[in-house]
Amino acid sequence: MQKSNVYIETYGCQMNLADTEIVQGILANKGYDLTNNIKKADVVLLNTCSIRENAEQRIYGRLGNIKTLRNKKPNLVIGILGCMAERLREDLVTDKKIVDLVVGPDEYRRLPEFIDTAFNGEKGIGVKLSKTETYDDLVPFRNDDGLSAWVSVMRGCDKFCTFCVVPFTRGRERSSSLESVVSEVEQLAKKGYKDVTLLGQNVNSYLDNGRDFADLLAAVAVVDRNVRVRFSTSHPQDFSDKLLYTISEHPNLCNYIHLPVQSGSNRILELMNRTYTIEHYLTIIEKARKIIPDVTFSTDIISGFPTETYEDHLATLEVMREVRYDGAYMFKYSPREGTKAYRMEDDVDEATKSKRLSEIIDEQQKISYEINQSLMGVETEILIEGFSKKSNEFLAGRTDTNKTVIIPLKENIKKGDYIKVKINKATSGTLFADVIKKIDLTKSRKQKTA
Repeated sequence: MQKSNVYIETYGCQMNLADTEIVQGILANKGYDLTNNIKKADVVLLNTCSIRENAEQRIYGRLGNIKTLRNKKPNLVIGILGCMAERLREDLVTDKKIVDLVVGPDEYRRLPEFIDTAFNGEKGIGVKLSKTETYDDLVPFRNDDGLSAWVSVMRGCDKFCTFCVVPFTRGRERSSSLESVVSEVEQLAKKGYKDVTLLGQNVNSYLDNGRDFADLLAAVAVVDRNVRVRFSTSHPQDFSDKLLYTISEHPNLCNYIHLPVQSGSNRILELMNRTYTIEHYLTIIEKARKIIPDVTFSTDIISGFPTETYEDHLATLEVMREVRYDGAYMFKYSPREGTKAYRMEDDVDEATKSKRLSEIIDEQQKISYEINQSLMGVETEILIEGFSKKSNEFLAGRTDTNKTVIIPLKENIKKGDYIKVKINKATSGTLFADVIKKIDLTKSRKQKTA
């Protein structure tokens, strides 16, 4: 019997990328072939995101394009995975009859069964949320020549921020065992991976038999000192001093923290149910800078949340100036059905949202440019990730603090090498550098300069 080819497109966050690797592993183990060519596919799956409305609209548009493939291949199976599954299953399957199967984040083990059902002409639907599913016994499908990997350490979220659909689309918090995470990182290190990101909707809530996220991070750090370790995402309420000291103590734990602030206004933070104040948030920043020299921060900011005033907006800009983030993910507020904020009046008009978002983006670009200009002449270490996106005459790497650095192509330098460089040019988003020498990270001191 000829094997079926499966093509998967992934949208949204790093968690979705990690989930796609789990899905690919499940399907490969069941005899399916994976293809990067949609025209060769017998099954087309879209792993979706519901965080913002425009993400869902992109999926609807893409589904319209994919449906035309059925003209040449009538038996083509089209499926939706991930966060849109529970929210829009009736619309996608019953009303618009666009897709053949809809599978949520906690039912991926049943995907081969649902695909078989779809080939037989029946709709396959699996959208139940689980209180226990972590997939920590499964081996994700990864390329053997990979450099960076995402490792899911927990799933779901218990925070219930009023703007967020994650607790409804991914369920409640549950953690993978510490041993399973360490084992996965050990396998990645043996295969030559050099950069690992531990993922969770809120990694600070990680808990396994009394062991918290700082304990997990320390256990992963000692697997292989040549493997850099990052994590995402953190919630300010649960961010501990213990975690900061753990980062400072291990040379391969990156000096980079993504710490979403969302708004600079305490009034808006309370409406968002963020469960912290700006004063508490700034205390974390201050402690981190004392414990981890030259630590860098990125953040998430939502502009135009219901009832946001101009004064609230100015408070956000003020926090940005005080913290001086190296980078930020900045968005207009988007009402999501099923959340508490959806029942609030979306009373900030689109023009005002756009104007305020533009001011936030401009402020961040200004800060990023000033920070990067201050790094001129600084020596730092980077991990080479491959060719520059713009030219094969240059290589691109990343610093310990998550900054992209471009260097000239050198014969003796390749993907996966650690290089010491000297910054000679900077824009708001990119650093440029001269090569000093190749280094061994296990013998290098932990530098916290760029």
